[in-house]
Amino acid sequence: MAMQEVQETFLSHLIELRERLVRSLVAIAILLIPCLYYSSQLYDILAAPLIHALPANTKMIATGVITPFLIPMKIAALTAFVGALPYVLYQMWAFVAPGLYAHEKKLVLPLIVSSTLLFFAGMAFCYFIVFGRVFAFIAAFAPQSVNVSPDIEAYFNFVLGMFLAFGLAFEVPVVVVVLVLSGVISVDQLREFRGYVIVGISVIAAFITPPDAISMISLAVPMCLLYEVGILVAAVVEKRRREGRVGEPSRE
Repeated sequence: MAMQEVQETFLSHLIELRERLVRSLVAIAILLIPCLYYSSQLYDILAAPLIHALPANTKMIATGVITPFLIPMKIAALTAFVGALPYVLYQMWAFVAPGLYAHEKKLVLPLIVSSTLLFFAGMAFCYFIVFGRVFAFIAAFAPQSVNVSPDIEAYFNFVLGMFLAFGLAFEVPVVVVVLVLSGVISVDQLREFRGYVIVGISVIAAFITPPDAISMISLAVPMCLLYEVGILVAAVVEKRRREGRVGEPSRE
């Protein structure tokens, strides 16, 4: 009888997981329809920082046969996914929430919300702050005899990589807080290892950004500042947990 109950519970979890996956896919599909309609405009918005940095009347090129069609479609799909990401994460949260303690629910939901907002902030920082300076720096070094006309597929891959790099880099505070809450490291150790972390951040920034100082500094400085923010937040959370207000298992 117990085995049958376990199987029924497992099947019910699978059914719920399927339903939430379907809801997430439906949300993405709904957003994909207008994104596909405005796919060309979305690409123009994405390409605006580079176009502004290039000489007047300069246009990008497409070397592939279906690239002019395929790249805007990819951008539309990416935009739809990013737009639906809060709802997708909510579905994930709703699926795992029943199996969490009350104190875990209080921690996990803020972490999900903050990580989502930080990822969006990283993408926005990359688009509005970094791209303009990086492209202007690169265009300034182009010889006068060279006609700079970037390929749209190469540009899309570059932008996607940069968005991912800055989005993940802005997750540093969340990672720091999780490490402290899980007991892997203490706040005092985070402060003690600050110098090593700064060196590591510089190496990571130099590795994942284009080979120019502006890109590396634009990524390394926010990561260092966010590391300090993570230490401050982790110290507050750790203090509250010691006082019994955070992290105590509930009897509910």
